[in-house]
Amino acid sequence: MQSVAAALDRLAEAASSPTVAKLAEAFERAGHELALVGGPVRDAFLGREMNDLDFTTDATPDEILAIVKPIAEAHWDIGRAFGTIGAKVAGETVEITTYRADAYDGDSRKPEVVFGDSLEADLTRRDFTVNALALRLPKLELVDPSGGVEDLVARVLRTPSSPERSFGDDPLRMLRAARFASQLGFEVDDDTTQAMSDLAPEIDRISAERVRDELGKLLLTDAPRPGLRLLVDSGLAARVLPELPALRLERDEHHRHKDVYEHSLTVLEQAIDYEGERAVPGRPDLVLRLAALLHDIGKPATRRYESGGAVSFHHHDVVGAKLARKRLRALRFDNDTVAAVSRLIELHLRFFGYTDGAWTDSAVRRYVRDAGDAEQLERLHILSRADVTTRNRRKADQLAFAYDDLEERIAMLAEEEELAAVRPELDGQQIMKLLDITPGPVVGEAYKYLLEVRLDEGPIGEDAAADRLRAWWAARGA
Repeated sequence: MQSVAAALDRLAEAASSPTVAKLAEAFERAGHELALVGGPVRDAFLGREMNDLDFTTDATPDEILAIVKPIAEAHWDIGRAFGTIGAKVAGETVEITTYRADAYDGDSRKPEVVFGDSLEADLTRRDFTVNALALRLPKLELVDPSGGVEDLVARVLRTPSSPERSFGDDPLRMLRAARFASQLGFEVDDDTTQAMSDLAPEIDRISAERVRDELGKLLLTDAPRPGLRLLVDSGLAARVLPELPALRLERDEHHRHKDVYEHSLTVLEQAIDYEGERAVPGRPDLVLRLAALLHDIGKPATRRYESGGAVSFHHHDVVGAKLARKRLRALRFDNDTVAAVSRLIELHLRFFGYTDGAWTDSAVRRYVRDAGDAEQLERLHILSRADVTTRNRRKADQLAFAYDDLEERIAMLAEEEELAAVRPELDGQQIMKLLDITPGPVVGEAYKYLLEVRLDEGPIGEDAAADRLRAWWAARGA
């Protein structure tokens, strides 16, 4: 946490940038107010990087456009219905929003936008006091009508108005509370937490797309566990991601198996750690984090008590993959994300058979083939390693050594056989020419047969593959 003086110095430096200076001068010349607002001001106090430049003004969207057009390299009004105009000024992208209040009519899944008339009123309608801070331009006056600076010092999340009113205006703010708890490492104050529990059913008024986006932002924080706990404890998760709190039902008073809910949160944390250690491009990775969180959601439906007091979860990988597909589709995730997450869940137990005995090269090839592309294989590597949460150090070390060995074998075979692109020596055109057949299902059967040969034996060359195909064709004809 920066001192107020240090934060103001950072804000003054930001305000002197060409982008902010141009905007401040243009709005003042037009006779309108302008203030830097929200996240950038908050982050100046927290010592965080100030990435996005968000502004608010008393100008209407039409007036904003008229002001920014002469000084912007580009502008767009995709958010015009909500009072927001985007622009690129002096090389930086900015958003400028008319003072406003978002309200719901009680049934609608979209906010009803009402434009406001003052900066202070606009700030008191925002989600949390720490985001209800503004720097009035060009005079560099800090505006904090709700005690946001004090809450930053205390590291607490609180709504500017009563939480009942704030969440009633926009129930998505309850999910944002969970996200900011993780993103900022803040505690949510007691009244706000209670309101989240009391008003949890109101989240049903929010579209699946908005819920999806907020859950994604939470999972992409450095430490999502506190936010996820808050969602579960408040009852919100039961409405937007019910498979997560369902894992708490797996707690066993006789300690015959691990707490699956806590295990899943730990796997997510360990997957995030591996992301950093392995320094893979494209991290943080939402697909990996969804798979880590949801990898055991098939357990409640597959729990069985065996003789002798043991507990089993046979086929929870397959069941979990189906449940994940259903939930992610309901949340309007794109098809590629749904497919990738569900496939990882379906495969997450595959590695544990490796410790039962040495895999053949054929088994290793199939492991790589079933994972998919190189990106999915890397995710499977991380998920499999993260899924080891045993406190038995000897067992954990054995599993780690086994996976090291598996990765080494994959690397060796990849170098020898171009493992990342496993395919038969003969393609569809060659198959049709060799067998003198036309396109149809038989070509696919022949290709599949040659792929199995390739997986079992590795590269055998085109001539040997042609001999195998002729023998297969003759046997098939017979």
